[in-house]
Amino acid sequence: MNMTEAYTPPKIWTWDKESGGRFANINRPVAGATHNKELPAGKHPLQLYSMATPNGVKVTVLLEELLAAGHKDAEYDAWLVNISDGDQFGSGFVEANPNSKIPALVDRSGDTPQRVFESGAILLYLAEKFDAFLPSDARGRTETLNWLFWQMGSAPYLGGGFGHFYAYAPIKIEYCIDRFSMEVKRQLDVLDRQLADNEYISGDQYTIADMAIWPWYGGLAANKVYDAAEFLQTHEYKNVMRWTDMIAQRPAVKRGRIVNRAWGEPETQLHERHDATDFEHRTQDKIDNKD
Repeated sequence: MNMTEAYTPPKIWTWDKESGGRFANINRPVAGATHNKELPAGKHPLQLYSMATPNGVKVTVLLEELLAAGHKDAEYDAWLVNISDGDQFGSGFVEANPNSKIPALVDRSGDTPQRVFESGAILLYLAEKFDAFLPSDARGRTETLNWLFWQMGSAPYLGGGFGHFYAYAPIKIEYCIDRFSMEVKRQLDVLDRQLADNEYISGDQYTIADMAIWPWYGGLAANKVYDAAEFLQTHEYKNVMRWTDMIAQRPAVKRGRIVNRAWGEPETQLHERHDATDFEHRTQDKIDNKD
């Protein structure tokens, strides 16, 4: 297919397996499992199946923050689901999340295991379960949820839009990169204006809104997502940069961002996490200074 010429859509779309860019081997137009593979289960009630992409980091950061705040029942087992290898299409994972996207959580603390999928839903579920990182007053709660759902609606333009066409598409298409660059810069400006008057995203409290937004937009600002900070001139967003650096210094964030990580320097990887001792030999400085 010649993608450099003007494209006229056919009357009926057909799937071209070779046109998907970097992730063509795992993208497909149908749902459901491709193979039988049961999910492992550890000793804790909370079982997380994930990978340290921005969506996965949201949840491991929250779990580590809950533990740091003294919520002992937030202990969890985290199992690597390598999406590059198609683990998300195993029968057990599809049962936990029929959408075949990480992360997925199974809470076994009740009489019947409860599955929770979609990262925003997991954040809200855990915040309500432990009554933490979600303001109890109506105004604060609503503002936090405003920004939580802002992230859920906005990040696809950053990831599936800008990220795909700038970093992963088989050819660079000027129109697509320009269109999504404009939108991502607009989103950064939204955040920058909000953070001009607020220490954290939804006010003076650190909440699940920060944990949802930081892995994507903090990662972009710190040049840890798509290697595009210079291209987008993220340093211009001074309030976003201030907030990005502040969140990055939290010990629980440093731990959470390496759980289920399967790339980079060995000291920044933790394929599985089953208790706090798994972080031994991964010093805070190493976690902080290496991507």
